[in-house]
Amino acid sequence: MFTSALAFAGVAALINVTPGLDTLLVLRTSVSHGRQAGLAASLGVLAGCLVWGFATAVGLTALLTASRVAYDTLRVAGAAYLVWLGASALWRSRRAAAEPELEALDPGPVGGSGPRGWWAAFRAGVGTNLLNPKAGVFYMSLIPQFTPHGASVFTSTLVFTSIDIVELALWYWVVSGAASALSERIRRPAFRRRMEQVSGVAFFGFAANLLAEGGRKTA
Repeated sequence: MFTSALAFAGVAALINVTPGLDTLLVLRTSVSHGRQAGLAASLGVLAGCLVWGFATAVGLTALLTASRVAYDTLRVAGAAYLVWLGASALWRSRRAAAEPELEALDPGPVGGSGPRGWWAAFRAGVGTNLLNPKAGVFYMSLIPQFTPHGASVFTSTLVFTSIDIVELALWYWVVSGAASALSERIRRPAFRRRMEQVSGVAFFGFAANLLAEGGRKTA
């Protein structure tokens, strides 16, 4: 088990630091709303990973590949949520450009100061992770490859999930710190508006990729 855990940790680390949807959300939230909001979004992502890991341990994620309806339902819901995030980011950047004073007053859909802003960032992290069927497929397809022969699948899955969550927590800690520090150094409102625009377009891209995957599976 120790050898398998080390091997899994190495592979998971490479995957975790590869830029993706969850990292984009943490980066965008940290730049626009500060490190505390970025960490709240991180906790939401980690909570989603914990749910996916437990679902894999009890065999629920197998439904995503066994049932086309279940996979497509989650895929379309996730794409719709990403479109909403992207549209919100673009709308916020447009409002801020038209009325700069609103930038300090409008906390946006996934951030802001105070408990409400942190809770919104946490919900966004949970939503982007749980509504992405690829996250469930990741756990279901990767973890069995490292499960030692004869070992408990349930226990092994929880161990590997814990390793993945710890690695992600460390990675998001670095990302949120670097992003918020950069935002503090570049205090120009135009920089944050540009970040909203870039992240909004990126959210649309992730949504299109989710929808296109259904077409590739059908072809």
